[in-house]
Amino acid sequence: MSGTDDLDRPRITDADRDVRRAIEAIVLVSDTPVEPGLLAQLLEVPVASIIEHCAALADEYEADSRGFVLARVAGGYRFQTHADAAPYVERFVLEGQSARLSSAALETLAIVAYKQPLSRLQVSAIRGVNVDGVMRTLQTRGLVTEVGRDPGPGTAVLFGTTPLFLERLGLDSVHDLPPLGAFVPGADVVEALETTLRVDPDIDLRVVDNEGDSVQTAADDEEE
Repeated sequence: MSGTDDLDRPRITDADRDVRRAIEAIVLVSDTPVEPGLLAQLLEVPVASIIEHCAALADEYEADSRGFVLARVAGGYRFQTHADAAPYVERFVLEGQSARLSSAALETLAIVAYKQPLSRLQVSAIRGVNVDGVMRTLQTRGLVTEVGRDPGPGTAVLFGTTPLFLERLGLDSVHDLPPLGAFVPGADVVEALETTLRVDPDIDLRVVDNEGDSVQTAADDEEE
């Protein structure tokens, strides 16, 4: 910023500077637009003065080519990113959403995908744990959304997957999901596992202690 720009700007008093700093601080910490009437009450100055100060701050940010603006939205003021910075903000947001899902989130997402529509309580019953936090994460990622209400008692919210879910998996519809049977071992595999893991009753399961003496096992106790 050049010295000429400083000379072009109207001089403000220390009191005005304090008011503007206070406006910036309040708007910065608020998660909703702050009405000028509330700012006037907090700073003990007229509403018209608040509006003038906010307009001056907005002009200052624009003159300095800042990446943010002080915008008048929904009857109040809030900070938001400059329209020119949208490509960089979008890149940042997309990068933040590329983080991998946890195993719990993937398991919950799979249940919703194959059993939709269903409620949180039904998902919890299938997983055996509370899924409120995981479901919120999936909603935030745009992978799960509310799709209706259960007509039964309580009219619980029902959830299903979103078009983004299909896009990420490269599917045209949920009907293109691979059948669950592809992930369940066949009867021959189950039988082979049972045979491999089964203990032969003819094998002597006695163990030998450090002194070489035979020690009675639990199987011996059951026989007795």
